[in-house]
Amino acid sequence: MGKKKNSVPAEHHLLLPQHTGRADTQPAPIIDTHTHLLSTFSLYRNKYKEGKHETVYDFVREMYRGHGVDAIVDVYCEAPVQRLWKELADSALSEEDRKEKWGGLEYWFVMGVHPHEAKEYNDDVERVILAAMEHPRCVGWGEMGLDYHYDNSPREEQQAVFIRQLQHAVRLQKPLTIHTREAEEDTERILKQYVPKDHRIHIHCYTDSPEWAARMLEHFPNLYIGITGVITYATNLNTSAVVRQMAAVSGSPLRIILETDAPFMTPSNIYGTLKDVKGRLPLSHTAMIPWTAEFVANVANEAATEGPRWDTERVMREARENAKKMYSV
Repeated sequence: MGKKKNSVPAEHHLLLPQHTGRADTQPAPIIDTHTHLLSTFSLYRNKYKEGKHETVYDFVREMYRGHGVDAIVDVYCEAPVQRLWKELADSALSEEDRKEKWGGLEYWFVMGVHPHEAKEYNDDVERVILAAMEHPRCVGWGEMGLDYHYDNSPREEQQAVFIRQLQHAVRLQKPLTIHTREAEEDTERILKQYVPKDHRIHIHCYTDSPEWAARMLEHFPNLYIGITGVITYATNLNTSAVVRQMAAVSGSPLRIILETDAPFMTPSNIYGTLKDVKGRLPLSHTAMIPWTAEFVANVANEAATEGPRWDTERVMREARENAKKMYSV
């Protein structure tokens, strides 16, 4: 007999209950600073052929309803650029459209080319990105950077494309969304050479060493560490170590922002709430942010020796203020 296929949990499990750590009145708003919305919706349609959400707008309105999602930063990092970017961005220009199509949330986006696709970067791709930078809903350039784990593009090409994008972003004074994996030395060297110290930088989905995080945070006062559900994975100890490092300094804020990297990185602690789910959810989405915040709070309390205890709401409020500083959202 062949192996039994893993079954996908029923669609209704994607509609999450309220997180128990959320305040009853005026809960902290959810700000997802890094989500791949079109990829998430595409995966949803692939996994749920008969799914009830026919458009990305339907998906967002229903999945986020009642969860206090205030804003999302959508990420385009493909080469060539996905053509739908402008349709989505234009659909968020007016308050009326944001209420009707997006359920009232603020839709923002960043654009760049991921290091995996550096070999596909060319003048035509760059022209599209430069045009997108002028859109009123564009809040940054990225994600871009170096990935030496997969090496899907040659390292020399990754570095050249990274530098080229940085130079444009700095010239335009756009915040930077950085992808870096197993490339600490080269990422640090390039950022320190090409980026002013006071520039706004988001190190997305942080998994590198706590020592590298400390050096970067010290050098760049407007740099923030992006925390996804990967902090909850037993195979990843670095992200928790960075949070402990920050929390151990009495009176110091957590220089973090919360993100999903949807459709990836579903927080593993969510299954403590979804006890009747058989198997694993096939995708993550923005309403899962509180479970990541809960895990961050528990980790921070392991190191904090003074001041009030961290909880889900406190982490989310701090991350929300940092998102304002990072992306002005």
